Amino acid sequence: MSFFKQAQLRAVNFFALFRTAVAGTEKEFTTGGINRAIFLLAIPMVLEMAMESLFAVVDIFFVSHLGVNAITTVGLTESVLTLVYTCAMGLGMAATAVVARRTGEKNAAEAAHAAMQALYIAVAMSVLIGIVGVFFARDILLLMGASKEVVEYGYVYTKILLAGNVVIVLLFLINGIFRGAGDAALAMRSLWIANGLNILLCPLLIRGWGPIPAMGLKGAALATFIGRGTGVCYQIYHLIRGNDLIKITKQHLSPVWKIIVSLLKLATGSTAQMLISSASWIFLVRIISFFGKDAVAGYTIAIRVVIFTILPAWGMANAAAALVGQNLGAGQPDRAEKSVWRAAFLNVIFLGAVGLAFLIAAPAVIQLFTFQDEVVRYGVQCLRLMSLGYVFFAYGMVITQSFNGAGDTRTPTLINLVALWMFQMPLAYSLAIWLNWGPQGVFWAMAISESMMAVAGILLFRRGTWKQVKI
Repeated sequence: MSFFKQAQLRAVNFFALFRTAVAGTEKEFTTGGINRAIFLLAIPMVLEMAMESLFAVVDIFFVSHLGVNAITTVGLTESVLTLVYTCAMGLGMAATAVVARRTGEKNAAEAAHAAMQALYIAVAMSVLIGIVGVFFARDILLLMGASKEVVEYGYVYTKILLAGNVVIVLLFLINGIFRGAGDAALAMRSLWIANGLNILLCPLLIRGWGPIPAMGLKGAALATFIGRGTGVCYQIYHLIRGNDLIKITKQHLSPVWKIIVSLLKLATGSTAQMLISSASWIFLVRIISFFGKDAVAGYTIAIRVVIFTILPAWGMANAAAALVGQNLGAGQPDRAEKSVWRAAFLNVIFLGAVGLAFLIAAPAVIQLFTFQDEVVRYGVQCLRLMSLGYVFFAYGMVITQSFNGAGDTRTPTLINLVALWMFQMPLAYSLAIWLNWGPQGVFWAMAISESMMAVAGILLFRRGTWKQVKI
């Protein structure tokens, strides 16, 4: 067979496999080739996270045209919302681990039971957060270092997003349930619907169009709520009425306290590791705010760009987590470990290339969002320094999610605690304030500490104790 024919055949096979992954027609991942399993799970997860990252960039693109006050409001609010994302992702990780384990054991009824109990926890948590958002939006922005001008300009944005946090929490949680069951394509479609609608509504509600009045920053918040709420409705339909891997029926509606307690234990560990990380990021934003709103605005734009590339890489990490959970449930720990190392290697190739591109093109990237000299300067500093750690980030995120997928939430929690609170936060304060490096000191501390976390995770993962975790 000629080289041309071989290349043509490989291309046909690749696109056929790609269509299978996006359609989600194949859902057995504990047998067959590991590369095939990673591809089928990772492609929809990467596309899912790519849409999330696209939304983050498009959102800040439209908001940036409203001025520095708007960018600063979004940056400070996002720092607080990180706590909401943290709780949602922590619970989602717990649900993924339990559902994946039950799916690997071929126990669909128990998987559905676990999913319903996770939903009960999510709704209760969202109500509490919503009450805080309604009554304390102004105080939250002030606590984050916003000026009175910024508070009065943007507190409604903060109030809407915190009060309506239930759509954020449920979107993350239910997609975690779908991923654990191996239905990554359904999770992808849910997020594409949510964020696709959000992206369409964002410029319409911010700027106004025809009978729709211009709402400014308030419009950006409403676009997020409507888009994600629509995505949640789509998810709930498939949980109740769909013909998917996991389906909730009347027999799963009653609270099962044993499952709730088990989920809370897992979620506590995964949420703790995320809260440690989130609290660190909030602390870093607070340091940056000492140097003015231009510094916060530059940081906000750069982090959105970082998220744009990091989130697709998290898709690969989530695929590894699902494979670990299902293969451990099927009694195949060696296959689980091989899946992790293969996924990590592929992630390094992707993020390494992106990091190199950002080192070269950082000014051009930041200037897509703003031409204000000081904002651009801070944004370029942040983007370049974060890019230096991309290869480490690639390994770190896959290893961390693999621990969580196995139900070992304690190990990554301890890694986060030591690397972020005992190292990153003191280092950032020392470099930025004591040594007078300014925001650049914070950016250096972020890159160094995240790289250290990855190295620690690799060393601990190689010990293999995660293979003995029972959930």
